[in-house]
Amino acid sequence: MNWKLIFTLSLFGLAMAFATVFWIPVKSEWIFWLPIFIICALVIARKTSGNDFLHGFMVGLFNCFWILAVHLILYHTYKGIHPEMAAMNVNLPLHNHPRILMIIIGIVIGVLSGVVLGLFTFLAGLVIRRKNAH
Repeated sequence: MNWKLIFTLSLFGLAMAFATVFWIPVKSEWIFWLPIFIICALVIARKTSGNDFLHGFMVGLFNCFWILAVHLILYHTYKGIHPEMAAMNVNLPLHNHPRILMIIIGIVIGVLSGVVLGLFTFLAGLVIRRKNAH
């Protein structure tokens, strides 16, 4: 495992954490995440010689850590700028404990995004190694 690469690529997650608190609406996040995932997948596939999926998955988990940490620390700012998030949570269990709910939902989304990034990375590895073999 290339932990330095994983940490470095996860800094996209740190940048997105602040961007999603202050500037990026929740419904538009995917527009920013898609190119980040593609860049990360290509970099991992080029810089590693195996374990593509696991490297991508770990970057996704590190991203999750950054986003949760920043969103929890800046919770009141996030809630003030994104009142639609609080409104969406009203019907969920633990709606009276929004930070706990944020942690649970954040971890689920982090794992799912790690799987998606892992798949992107796996596919990028197949394409790059196939090109290099010819």
